[in-house]
Amino acid sequence: MDKIKFELELPIHASPSMLYQYISTPSSLQEWFAEKVNSRGKIFSFIWDGVEEQAELVVKKTDERVRFKWLESDDDDSYFEIRIQVHPLTNDVSLVITDFVDDEDEIDEAKQLWENQIEELKHVIGA
Repeated sequence: MDKIKFELELPIHASPSMLYQYISTPSSLQEWFAEKVNSRGKIFSFIWDGVEEQAELVVKKTDERVRFKWLESDDDDSYFEIRIQVHPLTNDVSLVITDFVDDEDEIDEAKQLWENQIEELKHVIGA
C-alpha cells in the first residue's frame, strides 16, 4: 500500500547554519528529536522509549536539508526530510517537514508529533 505524503512548515527564529547542526548531527538530534541517537556512517539509530529504529541518511545538503529513509520501509518511497527554508524577502526562517503516514487518519497525529518535536527544538536552542 502506498503511503501518504504530507508537509508541514513551522517558523523558527534561528540561523540556518545553527539549525543545520541540530538536524544533521547525532548529538544535536538527541537533544530534541529522540532520546538517543547514534550513527555509523550513513545509518542512524533513533531510540524512543527503549525502541530502536534505524534510518539511512540519503540526502545531506549543508545549511539546507537532511533526508532520512527508514530501513524498515525499504519497499516503498517514503522518507522524512527536514528542510531549512529562508524567505527571500523577509529572511524569515522556517523548517519544512516532509513525512509519510500509512493512512489519511494519521496525518493530524503525525503533524502534532512533529509540532511537539519542533517546539522541543525551539526550547533547546532558545528560539
